[in-house]
Amino acid sequence: MRHATHSPRRVGRREFGARTAASLAAVAAAARQVRGAGDRIGVGIIGCGGRGTAHMHVLRALKSRGEEVEIVALCDTYRPRLARAAQLTGAAFATMKHEELVAREDVDIVLVATPDHWHGIHTIDAMRAGKDVYCEKPLAHWRQLGLPERMVRVAEETKRLVQVGCQRMSSTAYAQARALIREGAIGTLLMASTGYYRIGDWGERGMPIDDPNAAPGADLDWERFQGDAPKHDFDASRYFRWRMYWDYSGGPGTDNYVHFYTPLAYMMDLGYPDRVVATGGKFRYEEREVPDTFNMIADYPDRITVLCHGTQGNDFQTLGSGEQPLIRGWDGTLSIEGAQVVVRPTSGSAKPALALPIAAGTDEQRFWRDFLVCCRARTQPESGIALNAAVATTLQMATLAMRESRCVRFDQAGKKVV
Repeated sequence: MRHATHSPRRVGRREFGARTAASLAAVAAAARQVRGAGDRIGVGIIGCGGRGTAHMHVLRALKSRGEEVEIVALCDTYRPRLARAAQLTGAAFATMKHEELVAREDVDIVLVATPDHWHGIHTIDAMRAGKDVYCEKPLAHWRQLGLPERMVRVAEETKRLVQVGCQRMSSTAYAQARALIREGAIGTLLMASTGYYRIGDWGERGMPIDDPNAAPGADLDWERFQGDAPKHDFDASRYFRWRMYWDYSGGPGTDNYVHFYTPLAYMMDLGYPDRVVATGGKFRYEEREVPDTFNMIADYPDRITVLCHGTQGNDFQTLGSGEQPLIRGWDGTLSIEGAQVVVRPTSGSAKPALALPIAAGTDEQRFWRDFLVCCRARTQPESGIALNAAVATTLQMATLAMRESRCVRFDQAGKKVV
């Protein structure tokens, strides 16, 4: 095998410390600034379903450990969910209209955990109300072309911070890998691959219907839920299991793959692609509209190609949880394997083999804590809006390419899909 003469050199503690000293010092400095500030941060949550509730537990855990953070306001289009969330969090204010939440003076950060087609609208409204935002992925729905770039402009105009909910970015693996790539550890970038495999139909097991007898009215705002999506008569499945439908979701491409595509884009500084193609379909689960199997190829400027692949019909995965990124350069290949970032040189390369220990793995509490640090210090989070706008646009292009069986292109000068 080619790698037989290039077994990775393990990086010792002293060398690892030298590599990461600067970044750890920056984190420590930011943490000191937060402790010095001492002001409570009020969080308003829009969307009290599965993801919103998960964030409630994280924020309550942080508060119990001494973080000056408080859930002060809640919003949802389904009143029973609001009641459950209020009981869990103790938040004194609850509303079915997000405009009322973002207008509150006691809300400093708005968490957006709503269906995909509302993410961009809620985020923009919150920023214009003077709030920083934690927005669940994806940044925008697949049909909302241009909205990610508009969100970037609004963030710049309002000087608001946005962190996007790709929790894998809390791992230091990707910053460490990014540094190695920038140092030239694998030479000129050539191509990369990543993906995601799981079992899950987003039906009753994945998104149960809270109440089959639910109906629009005082306790369920169906018109507000639909937003800018095509209008339909009320359907309990559409409302409670919205990830199954094109009108509100993009399927695994925008829902699952973003968790692995975002770190890849970050490590490689990818930006926007020149063109994207994609294939896939419903190969196992027929009850849904969105595909269960999705494969895409994106060509970027500087002659870089990225492959992203996967299915929700089979859950075998290699290299740990998900198909961890594999990045190929002219002089070597970088991968993330277990608790290490590994570099293997290509045949004939003079580059050394490396096995760099990952300083810290994925931690959703740390992801939130780091965002609180950023909000107090006014520094950009690593899973920020500019990075995620490019990722969201790439996945929008891939979804369009699959749906319409064509190559979708991006105008780099005009920053728009053409």
